[in-house]
Amino acid sequence: MPTLEAERSGRVVVVRVSNPPHNFMDRGMVAELDRLTRSLSRDRTVGSVVITGGPEGLFVTHYDVAEILAGVEDVGVAPGPRAAGVLLAAAAAIRRVPGLRDLAERTPVRGLLELHRMHDVLGRMNAMDKVVIAAINGPATGGGCELALACDLRLMADSSPHIGLPEMTLGFNPGAGGTQRLTRLIGPGRALEAMLEGRTFTPQEALEAGLVHRVVPSADLLGAATETAERLARRSPGSVRALKAAVYRGGGEPLRSGLAEERRQFMAAGGSPEALLAMAAFVEEVSERGGSPWADRDWIVRWQQGTAVDLNQGDG
Repeated sequence: MPTLEAERSGRVVVVRVSNPPHNFMDRGMVAELDRLTRSLSRDRTVGSVVITGGPEGLFVTHYDVAEILAGVEDVGVAPGPRAAGVLLAAAAAIRRVPGLRDLAERTPVRGLLELHRMHDVLGRMNAMDKVVIAAINGPATGGGCELALACDLRLMADSSPHIGLPEMTLGFNPGAGGTQRLTRLIGPGRALEAMLEGRTFTPQEALEAGLVHRVVPSADLLGAATETAERLARRSPGSVRALKAAVYRGGGEPLRSGLAEERRQFMAAGGSPEALLAMAAFVEEVSERGGSPWADRDWIVRWQQGTAVDLNQGDG
């Protein structure tokens, strides 16, 4: 049974995740996310993606712990970090060979392949030339939180119970990017404390910590997320990709390396046809009006809304 339902309107795709009764993430959902993100990565006519829970009051609760338990029991050993690295490297090599990968999917190695696939999906979301928005309409813990953390923007319903990474209460650390993305969002001290305690954040606490960008009434959540998606879908795909690379890749590097990444992305995006068109229109407005559009609070809105210049000509 499919767990993802994608609905498109203009340049925005809304993805509803449904896996009753608990809306747990599992390998089937990850496989569907893998196919969907691959398809979206190739589609320049899509500018933004909204991910939300299909059932009322449920986002993605967490990864199915029964499936994790079965996967660990299949491997049958508890390797140390060095041995785990060797096993994961072997799984990474296997999954690059279609025939071997298909065979490995029916062996105890499949859990390692799933872990790689989950990281691939979330990394692909960060690299896409689209804005990905989480509309969190219910509990988002463990893998559900990690899915939200991999989105570019996070809006949370005020009725949602909490968001966080409580994996340590089960004897293991988050494994789908949570330790890294949460740390980058709220800082190492606060992230470490939250994960050690298994602490989750209410919507207001998540907003104050910088874990989510906005908290909105439940009835307005999807509308607010879609409105934001429609506005940001007017950005040029090349500039979105460049900005995300500068932030996600450069932001985790020392300042000198991060600045070098920013320069590369600035040069790549700044010379694009879309940027040249927008800059020419901007210069013309300065000349005609005798001032900068960015200097006037009302004037700048057209540029923020993406209505001053069409940056997606020919992209659908």
